[in-house]
Amino acid sequence: MVRKYQAINANVGDTKRPTVVGADRHPGWNAVRRIATRITTPLLPDDYLRLANPLWSARELRGRVLAVHRETEDSATLVIKPGWGFHFDYAPGQYIGIGLLVDGRWRWRSYSLTSPPTTEPGRSRTITITVKAMPEGFLSSHLVDGVDPGTIVRLAAPQGEFVLPDPVPATVLFLTAGSGITPVMSMLRTLARRGGITDVIHVHSAPTADDALFADELAALHRDHPGYRLVLRTTRDQGRLDLSGPGTLDAEVPDWRDRQTWACGPGALLADAERLWAQAGITDRLHVERFAAVRTVAADGGGTVTFGRSGKSVAADAATTLLEAGEGAGVQLPFGCRMGICQSCVVELVDGHVRDLRNGAEHEPGSRIQTCVCAAAGDCTLDV
Repeated sequence: MVRKYQAINANVGDTKRPTVVGADRHPGWNAVRRIATRITTPLLPDDYLRLANPLWSARELRGRVLAVHRETEDSATLVIKPGWGFHFDYAPGQYIGIGLLVDGRWRWRSYSLTSPPTTEPGRSRTITITVKAMPEGFLSSHLVDGVDPGTIVRLAAPQGEFVLPDPVPATVLFLTAGSGITPVMSMLRTLARRGGITDVIHVHSAPTADDALFADELAALHRDHPGYRLVLRTTRDQGRLDLSGPGTLDAEVPDWRDRQTWACGPGALLADAERLWAQAGITDRLHVERFAAVRTVAADGGGTVTFGRSGKSVAADAATTLLEAGEGAGVQLPFGCRMGICQSCVVELVDGHVRDLRNGAEHEPGSRIQTCVCAAAGDCTLDV
């Protein structure tokens, strides 16, 4: 099972915030919101709620950054207290959208939750995300180095299907590298809290021991839980983990074919895993999460993209997504995960053809297309 979503540290444009998935889980409360909106017009309920508490909002999920803890030289964990409307019964491994006001503009990105879900009374009503700063990642760098406690952020509800099932399989293999450990950390913390670490092997790669996220906590799990075994590979001195190399995985995890496996990390590692599991005929036992879209770009293509409602047009090549092209032209487009998963960016293709960069499929006029993973295949017009 392959799951793909946001690049955890990629660039992000400033456009419309995504629809808050899950905001309609309580129809009665939403009806009250609609009535309140009518009777307080032209002032909205938020105008009053904000005076009492900035986390109270009738229109969106919000949160307050309580603390920022440095994990490694280029990564940090943000502790966030969500406000009204946030549901803490998310599944371990899911991600959230987070919007931050920077230089007068809201920047949005999605990040894996590293905290376990909270359903028991008396548990802390906070969540955590762990962010690795990248040179090309504007928002990730700001979250690691520029966010002060007390900062108010916008949130989109947890989503994603890279999750542990209930009940958890008897034997589990986690295969992670770099920041790919973040969704798995929520799974491990959940298992530890519930006493569910019975037979878990975790193979994790990092450049050095100092670069390994959650190194002390992983070492403690390895020490205190007989059912958890950590295999840490430092690639700077041991080399990249080559799953298909001579005996590498067979040597560390002889029974890997019998285990349900969750893998998250760089594309090369995941491609190796998919190939190896396919050769063994057990692809149903491999669950993959990507932090980047897989793009298959044709050698030719591109064209003029016209945004019908705004009247703006822009030339775009075959490697530039329609979402990126629109943002470059100053057109406000809806988006969410930016990786083709959440469907927040879907618009109608009025004229022309576009190509899905993940698989090369072409879409014709009248199609509903995802702007975050499609590029122009000639001149085209979007209903935006």
